[in-house]
Amino acid sequence: MPKNTVLTLQQQKQAGDKICQVTAYDYTMACLVEEAGLEMILVGDSLGMVMMGYEDTLPVTMDDMVRYTRSVTRATNNTFVVADMPFMSYQASMNEAVTNAGRLLKEGRAQAVKLEGGATVVKQIRAMTEAGIPVQAHIGMTPQSVNAFGGFKVQGKNVDAAKQIVEDAIAVQEAGAFSIVLECVPALLAEYITEQVNAITIGIGAGAGCDGQVLVGQDLLGMTHGFKPKFVKRFGEVGNAIMDAYAAYSAEVKAGTFPASPEHTFKIDEEVMELVRRG
Repeated sequence: MPKNTVLTLQQQKQAGDKICQVTAYDYTMACLVEEAGLEMILVGDSLGMVMMGYEDTLPVTMDDMVRYTRSVTRATNNTFVVADMPFMSYQASMNEAVTNAGRLLKEGRAQAVKLEGGATVVKQIRAMTEAGIPVQAHIGMTPQSVNAFGGFKVQGKNVDAAKQIVEDAIAVQEAGAFSIVLECVPALLAEYITEQVNAITIGIGAGAGCDGQVLVGQDLLGMTHGFKPKFVKRFGEVGNAIMDAYAAYSAEVKAGTFPASPEHTFKIDEEVMELVRRG
C-alpha cells in the first residue's frame, strides 16, 4: 500500500477519488485502520469523551494529545495521521500555537494538525504552514465552541450563516490549510464549498458531496451507546460482540472450564512436582 501524503491526497481530490478518514486513539485500533487501507486517521480531541469519559472536548490537554497521537503513529507507516489541537492550545498567542503544533509533529509524530475555526484562526494557520506544519482546518459546527453555539447544532442554514461558512473555507485555504473538515453543514452548501476550493474537504454530517468523510471510529463500529448523531451510520456492532465475549469469558471462568487443560496450561514434570511437595 502506498504511503499517503499531502500530495497523494490532493491528487485523489483531483481524480475524484473519495478519501476516507476515521478517528483512532490507540495502537491497537490504529493497526486495524492501517491494515484496512484507509487513507487518514484523525487523533481527535474527541478522545476526551470517547477515551477519557468527559462530557465534551474542552478538558483535553496538549500532553493528552501528544500521548495518544504517539500511540497511533507507532502503528502507522502508510496512513496519514492528523492530530487535533486541543482547546486553548492555539488561541492565546501565535508563538504558543506554533510551538504546540510542532509538539504534535515532533513528539507525537503526526503528519499534520487540525484546528477549529475559520477566518478567526487564519493567522495561526499561516504561521503553522510557514513553519512547515501541514494544517487541516475545521469549520461549521466546531465542538470546542459548543458553549458559544448553545449545543451541537447544524450550522449555515440561513443566507448570512451559509455565506460566512463559505468565506471561512476560502480564508483558511488562502492561509495555507491543505484540507478542511466541514461538520454539520447542509449537504448542498458543503458540495458548493467543495467546488469552490482547491483544499480537500472532509465531511462529517455534511453530505456525500465532499472530497471525503470522517467519523469517530467507535461510532461507526457500534461501540457507543446513548445519543447517536443523525450523520452516524453504524457499519458494525462491535460493541455487542465485545460484550458477548466478556460475558462468555466470565461464564467459563466461573464454571471452571477456562483455562482448559492442556489447551491453555503449561506442563511440569511430575518428578519435579514431587520434589516441590516434599519441600
